[in-house]
Amino acid sequence: MIYLEISQGIQLEHADEMIRAAEAVLTSEGKTENTELTVAIQTDAELQQLNRDFLGIDAPTDVLSFPANEFDPDNQSQYIGDVIISINQAERQALNAGHPLINEIQLLIVHGVLHLLGYDHNDSEQKNKMWQIQAMILEQIGCAINQLPE
Repeated sequence: MIYLEISQGIQLEHADEMIRAAEAVLTSEGKTENTELTVAIQTDAELQQLNRDFLGIDAPTDVLSFPANEFDPDNQSQYIGDVIISINQAERQALNAGHPLINEIQLLIVHGVLHLLGYDHNDSEQKNKMWQIQAMILEQIGCAINQLPE
């Protein structure tokens, strides 16, 4: 199950498309059964605080992923973590790239969920692998991105 949380005051449509992006990553990685995560849409200020508190970087960012490995024996589900997206940064990036906001949000969701599943981009080999999977998933869900983040 994908939980979607949108901070108070943020008006945002396309919840189905956001959930579909997260589900597409889980499907591509064979994690469709009993896998849960949360996607939260927040503000620059909220992401800046999280970035400062958890990563020591006092600046807003577009997406943060907080992996978890929690098993719920009652419903036999695995909670893999949280993906938190700055709506403000997503809006700026979508505008700069020239594609719709929902496309940028889907990109950030796919990117964040891949991080929850252990992908990273710390070196060129890891980055190439992650970017290929990311591009494949975005294509599968019909999400056109004019430029991928570096």
